Amino acid sequence: MQSLVTFVVLATTFSFSNLSACTSVVITAFEVPAGDTVTISAASGASIEMTGSVSFAYTSATGPLWTFDTDDVTFTGKGYSFKGNGDLYWDGEGTGGGVAKPHPFVKFKGYGSFTDFIIKDSPAQAISVGTTGTSSFTDILVDNLDGAELGHNTDGFDVSASDVTFSGNKVYNQDDCIAINSGSNIVFENNYCSGGHGISIGSISSDKTVSAVTISGNTVVESMYGMRIKVDSDATDASVSDITYSGNTISANDKYGLLISQSYSEDFGTPGTGSIISDINFTGSKTTVTTSGDYPRVGVDCGKCTGTWNWSELVASGGDSSDIVLAGGAKISGGSY
Repeated sequence: MQSLVTFVVLATTFSFSNLSACTSVVITAFEVPAGDTVTISAASGASIEMTGSVSFAYTSATGPLWTFDTDDVTFTGKGYSFKGNGDLYWDGEGTGGGVAKPHPFVKFKGYGSFTDFIIKDSPAQAISVGTTGTSSFTDILVDNLDGAELGHNTDGFDVSASDVTFSGNKVYNQDDCIAINSGSNIVFENNYCSGGHGISIGSISSDKTVSAVTISGNTVVESMYGMRIKVDSDATDASVSDITYSGNTISANDKYGLLISQSYSEDFGTPGTGSIISDINFTGSKTTVTTSGDYPRVGVDCGKCTGTWNWSELVASGGDSSDIVLAGGAKISGGSY
């Protein structure tokens, strides 16, 4: 069955449960009216494609404004956009104040492959990934360049999922390029990040774990931070483990090139001891980290870190001398930082 999705405003919230038997869905160009949100739930194994861009009127809806919730889906945007009209919301305060900003903009549930679409001017956080099975996100552009002055909290990918690969994406924004908040078996490779806060794991809150993450071949430029692992200072029963960095080119223009902290929301403070960070490695190909700011090129602020960390393929330069505080028994071997 093929469904041509043209959308007619019939209710305050769109929910296309009538697509549950459709194995092929086409999304044409249209505008989502104020107050409305969209959920796409097609048959398991469905193919979904765009043939036009979707724009969103200024809205009081809280977000997500668009949700994909289909198992084993193949979605291609064919280069079309989800347009959030972020300039109507941006006021420099993000989600912490000012004008209410719907967030996240687009949410992915279910699982599958998602490729070749554009997020243009998200009001705040762009893409939330809460998939429940093996998934991939490729050739996606998050374009929040227009928010350079007033955009805030415009995260590219916020991830609470496992078995996910992100490859070949470009993110221009004013917050984390990716923030991995929980999950395992995650690959972030060959992506480009500009203007934001770099590549992040966390922040990690109580009862959350992140493990088996590979961050490789990525480029970060013109960003406040280069790469971070950030754990809430009051987090308990939380952990970050088995993180591998390889072949990344990282440039920070303000703060730390690399920061690992259990003091979040501070960079360096009184680190918590209710969480554990272990096995943070720089192996494989060389990762270069530079900072042009007046902060340490590498900062580690551990209250409870364990294991021997292999940093043999890390070369860090610029900024001030590294500041390394390792409590809990962790050791770092190799590297130039």
